[in-house]
Amino acid sequence: MRSLFLRDIRLSIRAGGGALIGVIFFLAVIATIPFGVGPDLNLLSRIGPAILWIAALLACLLGLDRLFQADREDGSLDLLVLNSDRHMLALTVLTKCLAHWAGSVLPLVIAAPLLGLFMNMEPLGIGATAFTLLVGTPAITFIGAAGAAVAVALPRGGLLISVLVLPLTIPVLIFGVSASYGAVADPAPFLQPFLILAALTLFLAVVGPLAAALALRHGTD
Repeated sequence: MRSLFLRDIRLSIRAGGGALIGVIFFLAVIATIPFGVGPDLNLLSRIGPAILWIAALLACLLGLDRLFQADREDGSLDLLVLNSDRHMLALTVLTKCLAHWAGSVLPLVIAAPLLGLFMNMEPLGIGATAFTLLVGTPAITFIGAAGAAVAVALPRGGLLISVLVLPLTIPVLIFGVSASYGAVADPAPFLQPFLILAALTLFLAVVGPLAAALALRHGTD
């Protein structure tokens, strides 16, 4: 699994620009917000956590279509599905998800504090948002794995993945933004939505790879 993890990190970085494309898209979304809402710094500060989360969510969707694409093109995906039982295939999918997150999504989390400055956010808000992104974005990848497995054989699967995955990520978005606001707004709690966000990530770390493994196996039958 370690060799698969390292191999997939290299593939996620190299394929189509990998992490660089995601960070550039993330930056582009954040940079256009002030032009849309105007020069009100207080407004930018208030909506900053939500904008960072939405931009990160959209950037996460960019590379999901490549999650199984390289394995399908070289034929290793069929061998993997045929030679693995359900649980081993799910473990392999989990490893690929973690590698994809580390190679494509983690750079977004690292860039989030800098982009938070563009939104005139307070240091505490920037730190809380980056922390919730660190905990919550793996859940998006786990959900996306199921969508990528369904669309792996389709010629324009990237659009289908976005349609399938985006509605399912709404709970992650809600609790991620709620926890980010809870760190800077006194009446709003931080711990409760953050714990729910962490629980969602752990739950999807089990359900997402299992669903993806089932879709991959069904696709080869």
